Amino acid sequence: MMTSEELLEAYRNMYKGRRLEHGDREPLEVLREAIKRELQDEFSHPRIRKGPLDKFYLATKRISDSPFPAEVKEKLIQCHILVMSELI
Repeated sequence: MMTSEELLEAYRNMYKGRRLEHGDREPLEVLREAIKRELQDEFSHPRIRKGPLDKFYLATKRISDSPFPAEVKEKLIQCHILVMSELI
């Protein structure tokens, strides 16, 4: 069984260079916030932002192509689905 800290660490490894410090916040909260920002394409300039569905596809593709074990991939995709369902 994966902990939320391990899941956040796996996300960090996929997106090197992104600062995801959580201080006293729960790791799962930090992960969900990062995924939400990713799906809303907040890391891109406003003129070149893609829609949430495009970003969801790219994120799930990136996860499925990653070298992570199947359990990690499944959990990350589940988190993306949960956040995406809140956005639409």
